[in-house]
Amino acid sequence: MDFSKIKKIYLIGAKGVGMTMLGQFLAANGAEVSGSDGPEKYMTDAVLNNCGIKVVEKFDVKNIPADADLIIYSTAYNAQTNVEVAAAFAKASVAKAAVKVLTYAQALGEIFNQKYGIAVVGSHGKTTTTAWLGYVMKMAELEPSVMVGAKVPQFDGCSLIGGSDYLVIEADEYQNKLENYQPKAVILNNIDYDHPDFFATEENYKNVFIEFIKKIPAKGFLVANFDDPIIRKTAQVNCRGEVITYAINEAADYVAYDIKGDGQKQYFKVKLGIEDVDEIDDEIKAEELGDFSIQLGGQHNIYNALAVIATCVELNVELFKVRKYLEEFSGTARRMQVLGEFKGAVIIDDYAHHPTEIKATVEAIRQKYGNRNLIVAFHPHTFSRTKALFDDFTKSFGNVNELIIIDIYGSAREQQGGVHSRDLVEKIKSNNQLAGVKQKVEHIPTLSECEKYLREHAERGDVIVLMGAGDIFRVGENLVKE
Repeated sequence: MDFSKIKKIYLIGAKGVGMTMLGQFLAANGAEVSGSDGPEKYMTDAVLNNCGIKVVEKFDVKNIPADADLIIYSTAYNAQTNVEVAAAFAKASVAKAAVKVLTYAQALGEIFNQKYGIAVVGSHGKTTTTAWLGYVMKMAELEPSVMVGAKVPQFDGCSLIGGSDYLVIEADEYQNKLENYQPKAVILNNIDYDHPDFFATEENYKNVFIEFIKKIPAKGFLVANFDDPIIRKTAQVNCRGEVITYAINEAADYVAYDIKGDGQKQYFKVKLGIEDVDEIDDEIKAEELGDFSIQLGGQHNIYNALAVIATCVELNVELFKVRKYLEEFSGTARRMQVLGEFKGAVIIDDYAHHPTEIKATVEAIRQKYGNRNLIVAFHPHTFSRTKALFDDFTKSFGNVNELIIIDIYGSAREQQGGVHSRDLVEKIKSNNQLAGVKQKVEHIPTLSECEKYLREHAERGDVIVLMGAGDIFRVGENLVKE
């Protein structure tokens, strides 16, 4: 597809994070972009408004511009559930119709596959790693284009437009969107079973990533986390290109060690595990790459930093620039984002919605805030995920003083039912009783009731985390307004 000839683009479901990043990118490249979505307010509203994308907050056939060249729709909708998607297909089916209709992933693939595409994939850490890599590449004057599934303060939105052929994207595995992308390079952070509403088994889920890295060309490269046991077993046997590995606990090409933190930053050293260091950039003449520091907390961000370091070295970014800009990066929205304070309590918003992510976030918050009273309000996302990973969820909050669980935020794509937040609460209480653990655990059904509870119970010195992939961040926003 020649995007230089596409002048008017319409987005159905424009407020989704992927749709927003794509819309911002297309608008910045000169297209006239508009769209539609529901009336609910999301963190993407501000991004869309800032880049001039008008969004009608009601689905109606009349919204679609008669002269649209391209209609892109979120796969949260289809022709049976959305009148605009149905109308778009009808419009495109007319003989010699000029308009094209694509899913979000198909449209992103059309752009990505025409570039030197670097895809960041994995179960966890995609957003942070994509933004971090994009920021370092930008500051190092590689002029990349970047698309991230979250607002990045240092990007002033979700996307960057650069003058080079590099395009870095956060590539989502859900619904096997990866089948639309032909990467030149891939960063594979981890493989940890998720999205059970689409992937029936762990094997199905794992194979999506394996098939993706098989597409890397012989002249391309894979940056892979070798502390992940699935990746360690499968990466080198399935990738035709160069495999560059990183780790903390395993032997790898890039190994982080001597990791320390002071509550504000993390500090670590990196050594090379390769034999022929002379093949690396002239600046790197020894097996030690030296000291690094980052603003982001938690061991998971050491892994993300290693992925960025390894990729940048492969792209011939000078090491002093990697070190400088790696430390400058301040993170993305909804990833341990401090929203402000309420009654002297710190209010934090975090997107964690998988047991592994919850544990990593809690660990990072403990690293930063020590033994302060930690209250987590968790908004489970999707019935299928909660049911499939139920036991893991019940073991994820052990280092929390007080836990609030809100009713499950169901996906628009799934049948509701099969499990309830009360089930999580009862199982966690039972586990605590057997283990002799004192922890306050409550089921509070709605966001409004949760907000009311926190207003009444928050105290100076508390650390309150609003956690989940839905709209629980609104509770935090309302609290810090005061």
